[in-house]
Amino acid sequence: MTNETMRIFFPLKVISYLLNDYDWDDENPVELSSEESVAYEDAVLAAIAHENRRVFENDRGLAEYIENEALNKKVYSLNPSVEVVDGKLWGVMTARLTEALSGEETAELLEFVVGQNSDGFGEVLEQRPIKTPDSIIHVSFWNNDKNYSLKTEQELKKSSPVPGYNGPVMGGI
Repeated sequence: MTNETMRIFFPLKVISYLLNDYDWDDENPVELSSEESVAYEDAVLAAIAHENRRVFENDRGLAEYIENEALNKKVYSLNPSVEVVDGKLWGVMTARLTEALSGEETAELLEFVVGQNSDGFGEVLEQRPIKTPDSIIHVSFWNNDKNYSLKTEQELKKSSPVPGYNGPVMGGI
């Protein structure tokens, strides 16, 4: 097995229900920006770890569910997580590969990830409230926003500001 890794990033939708005087205010949800969501990274990571232990029987994660036999052999594991990049909380799927993927196989893997984000693992995660000290949040790996898209790590780096630019610059990935 090679040590090749492919990381696929996507925006998250995080909805917060704040604590009111007596209970959680489920009538006034607030959609958090990706910058505001950074404060909940640890809580989301803990929820994902809990869900991974509950759902996956081995270290292959979502790769177990890839139906295309050739792609399934090349993608040893596919694991969901979140990560802060450029001051924003992103969803990320990390694929460990046994060999490099062709362009067609990469496109198929991206399509598989969208399916898992919208109807698979992402939907399950979205339905599980995550308690924080001041709120309950729901995290979705998918949304129907016209700006929703997947980006490989290389594409995400290309879309980051150029060094010397006054905005934030991604590093450490």
